[in-house]
Amino acid sequence: MPRSTTAVTFACSECGWRTTKWVGRCGECQAWGSVAEARTSGRATAAPGLGRVPLEAGTPRHPALPIGQVDSATARARPTGMGELDRVLGGGLVPGGVVLLAGEPGVGKSTLLLEAGALAARSGPVLYVTGEESAAQVRQRADRIGAISDSLFLAAESDFAALLAHVEAVDPRLLIVDSVQTISAAGVEGVPGGVTQVREVTAALTALAKQRTLSTVLVGHVTKDGSVAGPRTLEHLVDVVLSFDGDSRGQLRMVRALKNRFGPTDEIGCFELGEHGLVELADPSGLFLSRHEPVPGTCVTVTMEGRRPLVAEVQTLLGRTVQAPEPTRWITSGLDSSRVGMVVAVLRRRTGVEIGRQDIYAATIGGVRLTEPSIDLALAVALASATADISVPRDMVAIGEVGLAGEIRRVTATAQRLTEAHRLGFRRAIVPAGSEVGGGLPIEVQEASDVRSAIAVAIGG
Repeated sequence: MPRSTTAVTFACSECGWRTTKWVGRCGECQAWGSVAEARTSGRATAAPGLGRVPLEAGTPRHPALPIGQVDSATARARPTGMGELDRVLGGGLVPGGVVLLAGEPGVGKSTLLLEAGALAARSGPVLYVTGEESAAQVRQRADRIGAISDSLFLAAESDFAALLAHVEAVDPRLLIVDSVQTISAAGVEGVPGGVTQVREVTAALTALAKQRTLSTVLVGHVTKDGSVAGPRTLEHLVDVVLSFDGDSRGQLRMVRALKNRFGPTDEIGCFELGEHGLVELADPSGLFLSRHEPVPGTCVTVTMEGRRPLVAEVQTLLGRTVQAPEPTRWITSGLDSSRVGMVVAVLRRRTGVEIGRQDIYAATIGGVRLTEPSIDLALAVALASATADISVPRDMVAIGEVGLAGEIRRVTATAQRLTEAHRLGFRRAIVPAGSEVGGGLPIEVQEASDVRSAIAVAIGG
């Protein structure tokens, strides 16, 4: 006969990781002091090896159909009216789809969704539920950015049951919840924003979206390392995970797709944050270039963000080490520090560039973060330029991945990159040997098989 049992487990309050014994440090997110006892009740099964889910047939909500008879029109994306956001989403919001938008506090998540909600309200009612601000505060922001619409409904709620009542009353085509960490459900253990509450509320909102074919956007917080806060299952519950980031000291903001069941994950949307809200940047390349005479230590490259080429400038500076016996250190902004260290090692070992024991500073322009390997050659050329105190020609770009043997590896979409560089006024380019550049490009292309020859072309070293 089945008997009632009570299992004692320990769960992390930060990420939801569970274990059968108490530990001081979470085995998933490595947080200290976050593991506490969590009791779960259950019923033991009659026979060992059998699952707890009963093998009893139920009544299906919809009958199974041949796949050719399934109507796919209901899953067609609806544009939000913001071209840059639609680009990342893969065309727009899908009815019944759940989108999680994560970003640091103050980056502009609420502003972005308020503008998108006002635009989407032109074709149907939109419900904006805020749990972090009062309705009057959101109204003030809407007045400032011009996001006023008679079909945009606003509710300040933190209770899940009240949220459901608003959905029933408004019957929106788009639901925006800002943020999911502030919504709590009665009967669910834990405090608002806790692992259990966030997981259960998100699961309930996802079920609501599927049941009503309601496009839903949830705002989420991020942790110190930039990842989505809450249990890891949160990202599995939703259909799309977007990251909204940017330098808080600058105006550039970028939307990236970390997960997308309905479209690509290699696209970015660019915005400029101003006094009157967010402005879409369909051509953001000019933001990442400085307007000055040639200076030693700088080089321009072309990186690919999804299918969009971006022309960006890499700047480097060498300085005397504070303590002479200390080895070289590098300080970066907008670049991967480990990749900078690798390029420095290749320069020292394969090209004979005498950097010496100097501090290396490497940065980008406009707050853009360059992570693609194709920027390696521009970084190497910039460092060699700073060491020799010779400027790279103003109309030259460098594109290529640098290998540990000092070779330059080919990259994708070389012709597209060169076309974008020429559009912005560049007339010469250094590319890896054997690159497919196409014909008819009005730009002088010089191929280089290794870093040493590329440096010789750029600065005559």
